[in-house]
Amino acid sequence: MPRLLTFYLAKRIALSSLLIETSLCVPVIMTSLFHYLPPAAVRGGLLMPALLGTVPTVFYIALPLAVGVAITLEFARMSSEGMIAVFYSVRLSVWSICAPAALVGIVAIGVGYWFSSFVAPAYVGQMHDVIHVIRNSLNHRMLEPAQFYTFDNGTKTLYFQHWRSPDVATGVFIHHFSPEKQEEEIITAAETEFRRNDHGVLLVMTNGSIQTRAQGSSDMRTANFDEYVLSIDMQGTTGLPKRDWRGVFELPWSEFFAERAADTQDPRRLAEWTSELTKRMAIPLLALAHGLFGIGLVLTVTSATGRGSAGTAVTILAVPLLHIGILVASETLVRRDPRLALVIAAAILVEFAAALFMLHKQNSNMAPVEPARPINLNPADRPISA
Repeated sequence: MPRLLTFYLAKRIALSSLLIETSLCVPVIMTSLFHYLPPAAVRGGLLMPALLGTVPTVFYIALPLAVGVAITLEFARMSSEGMIAVFYSVRLSVWSICAPAALVGIVAIGVGYWFSSFVAPAYVGQMHDVIHVIRNSLNHRMLEPAQFYTFDNGTKTLYFQHWRSPDVATGVFIHHFSPEKQEEEIITAAETEFRRNDHGVLLVMTNGSIQTRAQGSSDMRTANFDEYVLSIDMQGTTGLPKRDWRGVFELPWSEFFAERAADTQDPRRLAEWTSELTKRMAIPLLALAHGLFGIGLVLTVTSATGRGSAGTAVTILAVPLLHIGILVASETLVRRDPRLALVIAAAILVEFAAALFMLHKQNSNMAPVEPARPINLNPADRPISA
């Protein structure tokens, strides 16, 4: 195929893939954010970390589906418009016609591996940090009035009446037990400001009182204050609070395979590692597998001369069904039995083999096109009629 035509078709397929990728990613990302983020989390500034933690993973998972559907739609369009017959008439083989789609598929594989191995592991933990903050109420702007909250492993209980501003609450009640002093404190304040620092949040309380009682004693001491400061373990200025666990999906490429030896003694962790390995290694390869499989189906069930076929809709639906089936199997079935990862690898090989078989069959069935006879325009060589 001429280079100019190859780049033209590759650019059409690439642009269609980007449009389909956007149409796939935006609903999935928005649905995920609406599911996990309450309205208070958006006010608390957790939207951007949640986006950074979600977009790379959704992007590389949906990329092979977008590329496969774009290639299938492009070849279905060329078949319906008779362009496939034109390519055959100029003695282009099926493999030459597939070159632009294969080029886009190979580039998509490289992009998919980059996202799955480096970009997604570096950012996916932020989404889990956001979920950790939401579940443990570690962002002070997410706190709701007239509710009790516990912090610092249950040593602090916080209650306030209402917000006067995003960082100032009124009618604050705090129950605090100090393990170091072995004392119980009950603090009430008319007004409290939540100030973030590098280590957490400082509660700057004004116009209140402190009631102190030593452990095991019934004597209560009371003192009034104009201003009192108490530190609490919440989201500070240095970023989201860190979790006390780290998932295999967060491990970069250099540490991911080293984790395999450590997970052999833990079946659950091994199943998670195998599921993550399946997604990182198998999903990007589907960009080329889906593309070639879609081309093979289009050329098999449709007519090269432009006459439609009832099986055209099946060719368009086949790629999404295959992709969803492999994705669900790698996410759920492999977690139950890591050996099923071999079944997924075999399914991808079967898809490749089926695509190559259909393309080879179509290439073998191409009718040879004889070159047209040259027209002799020399009057002297024309036959003389009787």
